[in-house]
Amino acid sequence: MKKLDYKAYIAIARPDHWFKNGFMVLGVLLAFFLEPTLFKSNWYFNVFLALVVACLVASSNYVINEILDAPKDALHPKKKMRPIPSDRVWLPLAYLEWLFLAVVGLGLAYLVNFSFFLSALWLWIMGFFYNVPPFRTKDIPYVDVLSESINNPIRLFLGWFALIPNKIPPLSFIISYWMAGTFFMATKRFAEYRMINDALVAANYRKSFAYYNEQRLLISIFYYAIFCAFFLGIFIVRYHLELILCVPLFAGFFAYYLKIGFHENSPVQNPEHLYKEVGLMLYLGICFVCFVFLLFTRIPVLYKLFKVTTYNINPLWEF
Repeated sequence: MKKLDYKAYIAIARPDHWFKNGFMVLGVLLAFFLEPTLFKSNWYFNVFLALVVACLVASSNYVINEILDAPKDALHPKKKMRPIPSDRVWLPLAYLEWLFLAVVGLGLAYLVNFSFFLSALWLWIMGFFYNVPPFRTKDIPYVDVLSESINNPIRLFLGWFALIPNKIPPLSFIISYWMAGTFFMATKRFAEYRMINDALVAANYRKSFAYYNEQRLLISIFYYAIFCAFFLGIFIVRYHLELILCVPLFAGFFAYYLKIGFHENSPVQNPEHLYKEVGLMLYLGICFVCFVFLLFTRIPVLYKLFKVTTYNINPLWEF
């Protein structure tokens, strides 16, 4: 047995990726939007516990990903330095870590409510199917990004069900959120493919790269962006027309993100490091603030202008 390297076992749980659980915020915001009475409830503890659960379950998925990807990561110019390819982890203990994180996370999820527990279990199951043979959806072209990005709407469910266990959030928003994540994942694949810059090496590193090329990836990126936009439009018209004012900002963010995907050794390959892209983070902050403000605001003139019926929700502000 290897000498225990605690830092290596913490690293394979990827706590630096926990920021992705911030995608739960939209589920929380959507719950407050559709059920304004939640503002008067004691919602803080459930949301905090939900965040802890999401981190534990996601880390369980990261551990199995690190274990099963190690042979391929050894072929990658940077990922070969990860704890398992660099031989700093004892695999039986890593498998135990995978199961321990799942059991603790799902156990805590059950304390929130059953709908939340099922969503947390779904997150873990998707990690299993994404990583574990013979399923290993990450090796199937297009299915790889679709099955990885579905974690976006699952996290939305976690945020939503932490507060509203007996209703389902709007399907149009869920699909749009899924396709937004798929756009980001496909851009990540595109940047990885360009960085490797060798079709044979790329195929050895990631099986789906045997099929992908730059053209196919770019076409898929365009498809996911359009898919996302159409379903976001359905949500906006059906539930809250004010959000139409965010559309130019959102479109600009997608274009900005794709532009960064073309950079040499693009940071979109490692989303956990995107905070270093100051311009992108400022733009994201502006988009988020505008979205939150408009989500809880009513502007009656827009409904007259576009001839849309107002959805029966009491806003925080009206102009």
